[in-house]
Amino acid sequence: MAHPGSLIRPANGRRPAIAPALRPQSPLRELFAPLDLLLACGGDTRIDLDPATGRNGYGCSPSPAPEMALFSSCTASTISRRGYEAASRARDALMSSAMLHGLVECFDDRVEEMRGELKTLLGLEETGAEIVFTSSGTDAQLVALAVARALHGDDLVSVITAADQTGTGTAFTARGLHFGARTASGVTATRGGPIAGLGPIRSVGLRLRDADGRLRSPSALDAETLEMVESAVAQGARVMLEAMDCSKLGHAAPSDRCLAEIAARWPGRVQIVVDACQARLGNRRIATLLDRGFMVLLTGSKYFAGPAFSGAVLLPPQLADAVEALPRQAPGLTDYLGRSDWPMRLTSLREQFPVQPNFGQWLRWEAALEEIRAYMAVPAKVRSDIIRQLGMRFAELIAASPSVRLLPPQSHSARGDEFARPTIFGFTLHRDARPLSLAECRMLHRALAEGTVGDAPYLLGQPVGWGGRTDEDVAALRLCISARHVIDIHADASARDRILADAAAAMTTLDALLHRPSVFTDTAAEERHVH
Repeated sequence: MAHPGSLIRPANGRRPAIAPALRPQSPLRELFAPLDLLLACGGDTRIDLDPATGRNGYGCSPSPAPEMALFSSCTASTISRRGYEAASRARDALMSSAMLHGLVECFDDRVEEMRGELKTLLGLEETGAEIVFTSSGTDAQLVALAVARALHGDDLVSVITAADQTGTGTAFTARGLHFGARTASGVTATRGGPIAGLGPIRSVGLRLRDADGRLRSPSALDAETLEMVESAVAQGARVMLEAMDCSKLGHAAPSDRCLAEIAARWPGRVQIVVDACQARLGNRRIATLLDRGFMVLLTGSKYFAGPAFSGAVLLPPQLADAVEALPRQAPGLTDYLGRSDWPMRLTSLREQFPVQPNFGQWLRWEAALEEIRAYMAVPAKVRSDIIRQLGMRFAELIAASPSVRLLPPQSHSARGDEFARPTIFGFTLHRDARPLSLAECRMLHRALAEGTVGDAPYLLGQPVGWGGRTDEDVAALRLCISARHVIDIHADASARDRILADAAAAMTTLDALLHRPSVFTDTAAEERHVH
């Protein structure tokens, strides 16, 4: 029987009625479904398509949409033509080989090949690091917690830095709880309910901003992180510390120096996990983090602009070996992952997971790998130059808008790669001399993505709470540089002018929408927003 997450589902979670003669009799038959539908399955409810728009809750469709300008890589992107064609080729190749050698075996082999390809692209092929595939960055957090709990025991405390600028599902995954009403494998779940063998776990969230909404200093963030970890260890607990490499608005916390001190002071008592789901870090940094024994969470769907919902956990060599030696993982994790998601060399661990393929997750990763290949083919200096040039112009465009206030972009000059410069540009919007709330920004974001008469559609990063005691009084939208921008400009220099023209048009349209009262009467926008 096929992996439940591979079955095609409309937004209401029920399968469409299919005539008996047309019902798939095997997983292989499912591969003959339209590619768009396959790309939109094998995930939690966030991936479901709205029947009215053909897009998921992030505003992205499962097929290329060249009419929409995308500056949304901090949230999600619609699949590119390049990625779509790669997924199509992969589907055709699997069908051909499966008819000769068997679907499950060929699927397993292909996913393992992809694991090797991703290692090579990230410069990890000789390191002994391993990769666990997941259907999203949120699912990756669950895997990291499961590994940490299996290694350190039940008395585990998770400490989440930048908790006010991470995914909303983190509040659940950090405690070992279901974060949605359906898992990636199609299992019905209760949001907030404990995952068997994993939750509930004690968790503490550390905020980037103080009670008045002001950003806290790096030294204050480091001091609080150290104090929290020290307190938990002193009480006899083990700690999983989730550090933020790049938040929704480009911030990092705690500092590398702080992480190094924690790792040195409490070896064997603290497991550090780096949330790099934005993928706005270079290969050298990834290798350094893994070399220090940290797990790294990654996606192919943020900066790399692959289709939404393709996650991964990078395991340092010592952890991969330790996990294989464990007798049992949390049984509830089988609701989220399949056997092929784990590396083949982890034989005992793989046997604990179902063998059924998740076609949607696999195809989204095929598309994401194609984007990563194209990006890594661009010389490093060219990547840096393009990001620098686009970043300067994006900041100028935002600053020139009369109704917008640019938030201070975050630079990481010490990193020494293209990500030393900001790629996420957050800004608040102001109407009638006051900043827009989170609810108002969601209405504006949706109106911009839908397009209006005479206006093209533009997709920006989803609104992020920025001010007020509940983080909802003031919100920011985000204009983002993605790997796709870099690839396109490298292939055709004239693409730079097109991208900048689209960004300028998006800001102009935002300003026009801001002064249309009808935009702010869409009270259903809050309900449709994906949290």
